[in-house]
Amino acid sequence: MEMNFKATTVLDLLFHAANNNPFKTYCKTACHQFTYQHFIAACIKLSKEIAYKKIKNEPIGILLPNSILFLISYFAILISGNRPALFNYLLPDIALGKLIDNLEPSLLISDKALPQEDSITVKIEDYLNIEASNINESDFRCESAEVGAILFSGGTTGIPKQINHSHKCITSMVDRMEWGWPTTPNEKWLVVAPFTHIYGFLTGVTNPLLKSGTVFIPEVFDPNLIVEKLSSEEITVFGGGPPAIYQALLSVEKFEKSQIPRLRVCPGGGAPFPIAVHKMWKEKTGIPIYEGYGMTEIAPISVNTVENGTKLGSAGKAVPDTLIEIVDIETGRQVLKSGEVGEIRVKGPHMMLEYEGNSKETKTTIRDGFIYTGDIGVIDSKGFLSITDRKKDVIFVKGFNVFPREIEEHLMSQSNISSVCVVGKQDDRSGETPVAFITLKSHVDTFIIKKFCEDTMLPYKVPSQFIVLEDLPLTPAKKVDRVSLKDRLL
Repeated sequence: MEMNFKATTVLDLLFHAANNNPFKTYCKTACHQFTYQHFIAACIKLSKEIAYKKIKNEPIGILLPNSILFLISYFAILISGNRPALFNYLLPDIALGKLIDNLEPSLLISDKALPQEDSITVKIEDYLNIEASNINESDFRCESAEVGAILFSGGTTGIPKQINHSHKCITSMVDRMEWGWPTTPNEKWLVVAPFTHIYGFLTGVTNPLLKSGTVFIPEVFDPNLIVEKLSSEEITVFGGGPPAIYQALLSVEKFEKSQIPRLRVCPGGGAPFPIAVHKMWKEKTGIPIYEGYGMTEIAPISVNTVENGTKLGSAGKAVPDTLIEIVDIETGRQVLKSGEVGEIRVKGPHMMLEYEGNSKETKTTIRDGFIYTGDIGVIDSKGFLSITDRKKDVIFVKGFNVFPREIEEHLMSQSNISSVCVVGKQDDRSGETPVAFITLKSHVDTFIIKKFCEDTMLPYKVPSQFIVLEDLPLTPAKKVDRVSLKDRLL
């Protein structure tokens, strides 16, 4: 790859990779694989079907799981001069219907028949035996200011907020991902996060293109399958994501370094990592997890890196040209000193401009040029950012702020506990009380766990209940589903 190449659009990334390595495998599954040249031909074929409907510069919805078809659909929409909207395939019908009604896409692309009149049903068989197309970038130009992807912010209630990311914003994100987790030519990626999630989008759709990488797409997330593919596919970059993913792989019997001889880059993000998970992964594999921090509105924000230093339990230091500040929780206007805990606000060249059609939420989130993240954190004297909790997850006990992560870290220090999530429960006497949901490696009486907490923690931080589960529930983004756990308490 030429050192002076600078992508200004997502199509620049694709065509540059395809021109440099037309016969290299770009994407593959257990059943199929596409070279870059074959992939371009598939994209052009679908783009012509879209163009036949005389749609231009309109939102087109993608309702597909992680797959080669997803990648073909995404780039075909861009080639056709339209705007890809990335719908989560696992959304319940009612929630999906609300999103579609709100966006009003001109077309929907899916692998299943949809009730909408304007839809295209795609099958992988339609793209297997097609002639290679000449790669002529000039036929498919787009501008950096145009929308390169419509994503939807996370959220467990109401309609997710629509974020239109420009090509310029996306390529700025790509550059900062590469800064945080540098790659080399011939990387082989395995990504389990949904491509509709900002982390899965960057690690599965855009960043592998930078150096003509190969993406292996597992059909399902099964820890045993993932471990096997890390070995058989000679994966070098594992787009693991949240700690729950790494914990699941650690639970696989006989999983060890000898099974992953090529693996060298393990990014982490999506939720704060317990230090115990960092240590267990390093002991098992010999490879550190380089934790970072980001959100749909701006990603990445900070990263632990080899060159700039790492700190276990932190989300690293700010990515280039990005300012991170900690402000008071009450007003959000007083910038706090290093070591003081408050709300994280951030600004950089890769931040969103607005929530489409939602000026009220935009004004709440973007103030004084900063995105207010809703996360609680602290920056130490060396510039390392640590995420304490979500602002909305802080538990108020007898007038004290109790941060769930502090309790979770404490419990994870116990060898019998494999994962934990602490949520708040309404309490008539103290306002709220912490409750710990845990999974165990081996049986232990919860009385012993409670006694450990009583002996080592301030009384108001000790969970009032310890509820043992076989597995913690996860959201589609593979984060622990706190809302589901709170619902159990009700």
